[in-house]
Amino acid sequence: MTNLFFLVLVIFLNPACAFAWDNASTNFAGLIFAIFVLITLIITYFASKKSSDKSNYYAAGEKISGFQNGLAIAGDYMSAASFLGISGLVFFSGFDGLIYSIGFLVGWPIILFLIAEKLKNLGKYTFADVTTIRLKQSKIRVLSASGTLVTVLFYLIAQMVGAGALIQILFGLPYSFAIWIVGALMIIYVSFGGMIATTWVQIIKALLLIIGASILAYFVLKNHSFSLNELLNEAIKIHQSQELILYPGKLISDPISAISLGLALIFGTAGLPHILMRFFTVPDARSARVSAFYATTLIGYFYILTFVIGFGAIIFLTNNSLYLDDSNNLIGSNNMSAVHLSHVLGGDIFLGFISAVAFATILAVVSGLTLAGASAIGRDLYVYVFNKGKANEKKEIIVSKVSSVFIGILAIILGIIFEGQNVAFLVGLAFAIAASTNFPILFLTITWKGLTTNGAFVGGMIGLFTAIILVILSPTVWVEIFNFEKAIFPYKYPGLFSMITSFLFIFLISKIDKKNVDENKFYLLVKQSYLGRK
Repeated sequence: MTNLFFLVLVIFLNPACAFAWDNASTNFAGLIFAIFVLITLIITYFASKKSSDKSNYYAAGEKISGFQNGLAIAGDYMSAASFLGISGLVFFSGFDGLIYSIGFLVGWPIILFLIAEKLKNLGKYTFADVTTIRLKQSKIRVLSASGTLVTVLFYLIAQMVGAGALIQILFGLPYSFAIWIVGALMIIYVSFGGMIATTWVQIIKALLLIIGASILAYFVLKNHSFSLNELLNEAIKIHQSQELILYPGKLISDPISAISLGLALIFGTAGLPHILMRFFTVPDARSARVSAFYATTLIGYFYILTFVIGFGAIIFLTNNSLYLDDSNNLIGSNNMSAVHLSHVLGGDIFLGFISAVAFATILAVVSGLTLAGASAIGRDLYVYVFNKGKANEKKEIIVSKVSSVFIGILAIILGIIFEGQNVAFLVGLAFAIAASTNFPILFLTITWKGLTTNGAFVGGMIGLFTAIILVILSPTVWVEIFNFEKAIFPYKYPGLFSMITSFLFIFLISKIDKKNVDENKFYLLVKQSYLGRK
């Protein structure tokens, strides 16, 4: 750990070793990011001494307070998709870009009132602990691990794409090399520091991002007399779509796509494994509820800022040749609109700060995602599927740590393959998979006494494969990645179809399954013993 710590510090603190910084913004960004890496590696170093047992590695010893956990959850949620992707979508399409931020936010009341407290009462380290209380271990662990890994990988792709584009612009490094830098740091955080390090990295990053986004939005509003009406009117005059940017239709052109995306964003939130894991880091159910409240408040405030930043980017970047390439597109894609806007309004120093914060944002989020994926392999598969719940604790942690390395390498490869895709859109696909696999099982485990193991396993797997297949056959992958002429599945967003399929098969198979009698009785016992506990 010490050698890795020293190596990373040398790379980021010695420009001659790694980067050819040639202006004030890159020097300042390098300094801020080096400080962030230094602090978080120190945290990781000390956290590694406490992460030898699974309670600390998976759940930070259940010693994180409600407020701290709320900040950490907000940090997990305010990812590259939020800061870079949503502001980029607003810059490109106006009102339509806000469907992501609204969808992301609306999902939180479901967690706050329906899931948070019950998760803490029923589970220990992963959301699969909740579902397996009343359902059989092996099948449900396989299902939850599969849903977790697919969701995590799609989410990781989005963060990697954002990181690659950011470093490419800021430091002039090759995109693929930038991806490897992020991947290496992410593996270090998760492998050595576990949930303790990941949580504190998120808390620090959340504070930095909220401060940075607030200052950027302040500059935008200051230039328009703090009048939202004036801001929107000027954006209408400049944008090529004129007043149409205040109406839906540019990004999502049909009702089915709108409904499909909306359902995925709303219900996918309650199925995101790296978010659900955070409710096990607090000491009790009340703290879980408090952390969900703080997270909702912080996330809501942040998405208001992305709205202002996106429309500010329309005004200051649309016809600004300094930030456009030869094809009149934004340098680095629309994902970089917030970063370029920071340079317009605050100069080189502010660009350096925002770039460093954005990079820190990506780095922290990928750490949380990788930990969720590693726990799915180490705990759900290795312990309960391969060893029937009898695995040695030290071996379990070793498997999880090794898994984090493989997940990190796979994320790097996929990040290179998906170069140029909008990061908010990619996260939308992750939400669709979470809404089609994890959410139905978790929701029905808590609320429906008729759910059976076979119903959950077969129906959940059908939902998972339906979502994956429709993503592959959609225009985004089939046409833009595989370069086929026409997509087999005509919609970009599979959530509506895969969610309906999942719930339908879970319900039908559970009704047909004759084994549900004993499981129903156990459900009543669980409900009396756990769900009513305060």
